[in-house]
Amino acid sequence: MTVTGPVDLNADLGEGFGRWQLTDDEGLLSVVTSANVACGFHAGDAATMRRVCELAAARGVTIGAQVSYRDLAGFGRRAMDVPSAELAAEVAYQIGALEVFARAAGARVAYVKPHGALYNRVVRDEEQARAVVDGVLLAGAPLPVLGLPGSRLLEAA
Repeated sequence: MTVTGPVDLNADLGEGFGRWQLTDDEGLLSVVTSANVACGFHAGDAATMRRVCELAAARGVTIGAQVSYRDLAGFGRRAMDVPSAELAAEVAYQIGALEVFARAAGARVAYVKPHGALYNRVVRDEEQARAVVDGVLLAGAPLPVLGLPGSRLLEAA
């Protein structure tokens, strides 16, 4: 097997909240090339996002916004019915929050990846997929979106 290009090693990071840390962010940032950073709706908070962005920027790790349904109690894994306009606004809000900390660290949010139940829902749900893409556009930059091949999300993007 011949590798013809770089391989992106990706992980979910910043999934703690307050004093609870669920991942070894520092350890993972020593090996990954891109990080899906929780943006506060399923996990993460301002201090965690700031710390992860600073560590990622210092190590040259690409920062991605890991957006989700507003579901801290269920870690973003519960199915939810969120109206399209509300979901678009919440996606934009999460991207914007992370972008503040990425910029402060000398980096930028480079892509968006839905988390948990939202990630699974946008595989087949065209309306929710469109809302995620609308939220990405509302955030102000045409960012790449990570999703399953053949998903409604990638079609919408």
